[in-house]
Amino acid sequence: MAVTDEAIDKIKEMIVSGELKPGDKLPKEADLATKLGLSRNSLREAVKALSLIQILDVRQGDGTYVTSLEPGLLMGAIAFVVDFHHDKSVLDFLQVRRILEPAATALAADRIDAAGIAELRRLAQVDEPQPSTEQLIDQDLRFHQAIAGFSGNLVLCSLLDSLSSPTMRARVWRGLTQGDSWARTVREHQAIVDALESGDAEAARAWSTAHIAGVEQWLRKMA
Repeated sequence: MAVTDEAIDKIKEMIVSGELKPGDKLPKEADLATKLGLSRNSLREAVKALSLIQILDVRQGDGTYVTSLEPGLLMGAIAFVVDFHHDKSVLDFLQVRRILEPAATALAADRIDAAGIAELRRLAQVDEPQPSTEQLIDQDLRFHQAIAGFSGNLVLCSLLDSLSSPTMRARVWRGLTQGDSWARTVREHQAIVDALESGDAEAARAWSTAHIAGVEQWLRKMA
């Protein structure tokens, strides 16, 4: 493992230093191993590990390339790890979300346009008389993903997207056990959109914080 870690560090240094840039093709395995003073086997293991976290892209019959290194791509590794959470850690994820999402909402207040407000209005309302819990959850997720997108911060957007998976079960549970939860969600969503439309970043931040805190408080009572 130590040899593989060394190989990973050396490839990482090539990328961080700019010697290898996004989209560049790595030298042939034998040449790169000689250059870095590594065995071909340890280099191969390092390439495999870096491809799993989407730093490298191994193309059969073509070679190995540095990926685009875009935040959305790299944060996928975080989402993969997050999926292994235990139910008892859901509150921890909600706390992180309560820190990050209001910040994204405040940023969106300064950057969202009329078309964005119209999209959020559509996602904030429930038109069907008896929507299923799954439909409501999906609409709720798309509402929050849209707000994160309007923040204009790709890293923040990707981090929030990775946090959606562990809180999904809590949302479903609340929807099934608390009769008025969806009506309350709709009201809070609409209040967030109102604040965004008026360009009031602090009001948008406050409504977003209260919205997420409500889920967190409910889950603490149920735990």
